[in-house]
Amino acid sequence: MQRLTQALDFQAQALTLRAERQRLIASNIANADTPGYQAREMDFASALAQATSKSGGQGGQAGVGAAHDAFDSTPLGLGEQTNLIYARHSQDSIDRNTVDLDRERASFADNGVKYEATLRFINNSVRSMLDAMKSPNQG
Repeated sequence: MQRLTQALDFQAQALTLRAERQRLIASNIANADTPGYQAREMDFASALAQATSKSGGQGGQAGVGAAHDAFDSTPLGLGEQTNLIYARHSQDSIDRNTVDLDRERASFADNGVKYEATLRFINNSVRSMLDAMKSPNQG
């Protein structure tokens, strides 16, 4: 059973981090008109590497918990870790808000597509494992 969970652990961690990134982007969009708000971005590759190294090769929920441990318990689940960076802004604004709505919308759509792709990969992997466990006469 551990081998089955290990096979899906990486994708489960990626899915958890994609959800966190989606929340972060949504927060940036929601604060587009907040004076002085500094847009944030997640270094996804770094966060995933940190989550997979914390899991120590363990399968199951331990790996998923490691992805959550990459962040603290602030309202969005995102803290002041090295994985979160201030987004570069393309143009200065009078109110010092650095949210670029065009960039945020594009990031939101891109992350949504990648989230969906990860879900499909997990679904196909589970389906393949279930098919492999069926006896030949269950066809």
